[in-house]
Amino acid sequence: MSSLSPIQIPSRLPLLLTHEGVLLPGSTMRTSVDSARNLQLVRSRLLKGTSLQSTILGVIPNTPDPASDAQDLPPLHRIGTAALAVQVVGSNWPKPHYTLLITGLCRFQIVQVIKEKPYPVAKVEQLDWLEEFPNTCKTREELGELSEQFYKYAVQLVEMLDMSVPAVAKLRRLLDSLPREALPDILTSIIRTSNKEKLQILDAVSLEERFKMTIPLLVRQIEGLKLLQKTRKHKQDDDKRVIAIRPIRRITHIPGTLEDEDEDEDNDDIVMLEKKIRTSSMPDQAHKVCVKEIKRLKKMPQSMPEYALTRNYLELMVELPWNKSTTDRLDIRAARILLDNDHYAMEKLKKRVLEYLAVRQLKNNLKGPILCFVGPPGVGKTSVGRSVAKTLGREFHRIALGGVCDQSDIRGHRRTYVGSMPGRIINGLKTVGVNNPVFLLDEVDKLGKSLQGDPAAALLEVLDPEQNHNFTDHYLNVAFDLSQVLFIATANTTATIPPALLDRMEIIQVPGYTQEEKIEIAHRHLIPKQLEQHGLTPQQIQIPQVTTLDIITRYTREAGVRSLDRKLGAICRAVAVKVAEGQHREARLDRPDVAEGEGYREHIVEDTKPESISDTTDLALPPEMPILIDFHALKDILGPPMYEMEVSERLSQPGVAIGLAWTPLGGEIMFVEASRMDGEGQLTLTGQLGDVMKESAHLAISWLRSNAKKYHLTNGRWN
Repeated sequence: MSSLSPIQIPSRLPLLLTHEGVLLPGSTMRTSVDSARNLQLVRSRLLKGTSLQSTILGVIPNTPDPASDAQDLPPLHRIGTAALAVQVVGSNWPKPHYTLLITGLCRFQIVQVIKEKPYPVAKVEQLDWLEEFPNTCKTREELGELSEQFYKYAVQLVEMLDMSVPAVAKLRRLLDSLPREALPDILTSIIRTSNKEKLQILDAVSLEERFKMTIPLLVRQIEGLKLLQKTRKHKQDDDKRVIAIRPIRRITHIPGTLEDEDEDEDNDDIVMLEKKIRTSSMPDQAHKVCVKEIKRLKKMPQSMPEYALTRNYLELMVELPWNKSTTDRLDIRAARILLDNDHYAMEKLKKRVLEYLAVRQLKNNLKGPILCFVGPPGVGKTSVGRSVAKTLGREFHRIALGGVCDQSDIRGHRRTYVGSMPGRIINGLKTVGVNNPVFLLDEVDKLGKSLQGDPAAALLEVLDPEQNHNFTDHYLNVAFDLSQVLFIATANTTATIPPALLDRMEIIQVPGYTQEEKIEIAHRHLIPKQLEQHGLTPQQIQIPQVTTLDIITRYTREAGVRSLDRKLGAICRAVAVKVAEGQHREARLDRPDVAEGEGYREHIVEDTKPESISDTTDLALPPEMPILIDFHALKDILGPPMYEMEVSERLSQPGVAIGLAWTPLGGEIMFVEASRMDGEGQLTLTGQLGDVMKESAHLAISWLRSNAKKYHLTNGRWN
């Protein structure tokens, strides 16, 4: 025997009722304290106590929930574990509670409950002794083969784990340093066991009985480890982890299950991805990067977040059109006819597209031009870009740049960021699937600027023919050739475009339409489009050119044709109502319950000529007679004219002059009115006039004063 004496617990212990687990001697457990009895025990015993004995508690496993706070003490398990409170942590959210870290010392048996409130205290009898000396031969001599058999299984279980893990190596050393009688309790608390099994081990006071009950538990865990290692032998060594250290990992992967099928599908996808990389026509630099990434992907566990990022990157690299392109249609005559059919006027734009086609016909490797259409809204800049793609036989992709204030929208995010993705240029190439599409950079004059960078500066590389053959997106991190892409930018003004970006584009001004051009556009494109959208036919509605001119001059004032298109849509909707009402009345005539005279009155038409919609408020027209839209119909549908007074009427008044003002919408006509009255000879200007207009007014009055005698302006104050 050793000269050291065993630990002895007090004969009276406060009882801590736990429902979260079973504490065994030699093991450590965290438990939550939230019931009234346990809270009083912690506050009175642990927080206020100063001696070592005040930190020793009697832990009793309790099957009912102690948080019920019943007035009577619930039935207590007769055997518990004396424990040392190592740590106390308190919190008031969501309600007052403590968390205790306790270490089991030895078993005890309740002899008598001395008091129940405010927390239970019992007289106890110690059942076993936790000795402080390392190891003796006493256990081996008394238990013989049973102890050796238990030790052999314990060593086998630990050595099946990864010994490079510090916790496993420490457990292996404890098997040799701890007394044999302490090993059953310690290993039972480490391996995966139920609370019922732990409670049976706690009740096993006899050491021989404890060994016999623990050995089957060790054998079960060893067999589980063998099955787990057998099913995962094809994985790398880094997948082998500690699976029996508290608690042992649940064996979830069984061959032939859905998880096994999913892994097979993932492996097949990786094989297909690798095959696509080998057969792709990407450049050597991009191919080397993909080969390197696919090797990393094979070694990477699927549970890692980087696995999905790498796989998405490789799928994007395979899908990009590195060498896939469309063949241009180089028939200049057909292109001219197609452009004339799609757009009226715009001769300068059509001429530039035909020039590109002609040079492209003579030289196959011509780089795509960088065009910028500048003009007021509604003149057809975006639709021209779509027609250019249709003329060339290329794919078309529109990129809206209005309000973009992050350079990553152009160049993409670096793959080190969470949620990284390629820029709009690379994403657009993936969408169209060819490397020579027509890219429309819409509203390039409305780019923003923020702390995330300047997207206009990022476009410098994209729109430079000398640099975009080697464009590098931050997400790809390899060069991509953009030299065959035809970039068309649109803008309302060049004032807000940075000079460096403006210098890289060929500016083509798109002026507003004249009245004659608007009439032709309305009858060639807008009216047929509105009739189709509203389900009408030319046999049901007629809009003469005179009416179209009235809409242009009296109801719209713009450089483009968007307001004109909306007004025509309003007319078609009003006509659709009349047509639908006429069909409803015809359907009533076919019903036998409608009187003959009533049906006759519904179809009375006093005049056989085409009528305006204003004359048919209560009468439906016969199907063969179209509704004619005249000026009176315009007033009924669109209301009074917005721009009623003509220029000639204004200029016929004395003291009225005409002026021109520039606006982004194409300009405005301004009328300047002057009134002469008695006064001190001062000039008064009204309205929000600019400095130039104020200076012009002063020049005019100065000229009048200097030429007053010549024109017989006899006001004495001007002499």
